[in-house]
Amino acid sequence: MILVGCEESQVVTTAFRSRGYEAFSCDLVPTRGYAGWHFQTDIMEVVPTRRWDLIILHPDCTAMAVSGNRWYGKGMPRHEERIAAVEWTVRLWETALAHSDRVALENPVSVVFNHLPNVQYVQPWQFGHGETKKTGLALHNLPCLQPTNIVEGRENRVWRMPPSNTRKRDRSMTYQGIADAMADQWGAA
Repeated sequence: MILVGCEESQVVTTAFRSRGYEAFSCDLVPTRGYAGWHFQTDIMEVVPTRRWDLIILHPDCTAMAVSGNRWYGKGMPRHEERIAAVEWTVRLWETALAHSDRVALENPVSVVFNHLPNVQYVQPWQFGHGETKKTGLALHNLPCLQPTNIVEGRENRVWRMPPSNTRKRDRSMTYQGIADAMADQWGAA
């Protein structure tokens, strides 16, 4: 059984499901996918409920991403929020390790990776999307993702998204090619 934490879009969950794995998403908000595969609750309550075959975590990056240093960096007005976010994310990582032999944690370039082991960085253009969005993966007992479809184009679409009510949600959604690589490469690992 696979748990994809902090994922309401179900992009990763559906990638595993389409390959025959029993996968579930978990987030505080309702899913945009299939509700029967979604725990709408605190991820910290779901992880300890069983021994999981694989846990993939997508914690909120707002306070931890280096792109937010001017608000959350040392000496900035919201720095305490960054400290709290890093502490919570490290606790989540440790909780996941206690309940699964295989764990991944995804975030953009982030200060949390100073506290986690075995970090790999990937780009969407390595997985069939002609865009840039450097994404880190902390890995425990999982192989590094291997590129599946290197394509031309290096558009920074995510950074250029206009303001909207769904901008944060849309910016954080996993690219389908990366989700497919996770399912293909980590599902049977």
